[in-house]
Amino acid sequence: MPCVLALTACTNPALPRFEATLAAQPSATVALAQWCAARRLASPATIHALADRTARPAPADVRRALGVSGQEALGYRHVRLACGDVVLSDAQNWFVPARLTPAMNEALATSQTPFGTVVAPLHFTRERLAARRGALPGCPKGTVLSHRAVLRRPDGAAISLVIECYTRATLARAPKS
Repeated sequence: MPCVLALTACTNPALPRFEATLAAQPSATVALAQWCAARRLASPATIHALADRTARPAPADVRRALGVSGQEALGYRHVRLACGDVVLSDAQNWFVPARLTPAMNEALATSQTPFGTVVAPLHFTRERLAARRGALPGCPKGTVLSHRAVLRRPDGAAISLVIECYTRATLARAPKS
């Protein structure tokens, strides 16, 4: 399928629908599971995180967005979120362990469970800081859509800053029945 060249990326007809799916949910994990099910990318449409927990210092702008000092501990996960064998996103996530429960911190340190699933009991909201068709700085080649967002508890405390880079595979056509 030919694509129409835009200033930042090729436009796929599925992209606006995918953007609407993401916008309808505070959790990218929930949105990706819905998208995966609708596109029949895997059965069951379960999202899992392929996590790299190699520590990475948080830039000053991340600490400001999270409202933490330079001395406060932050957690970091670099994950590829996949549905079946299809990697849908590559994401960097800095989070504030002191604002999560011990069980949540343990799950983030030891499991392949996506962040959004782990912290869902907090009923967080999402504050989008940036969105771009194409790649934001730090996203890998082939990114078709990227978001930078802060996740907040209902009391307004920031729990995470995430940079999400959505892959071309996200927009793949659903298999024929």
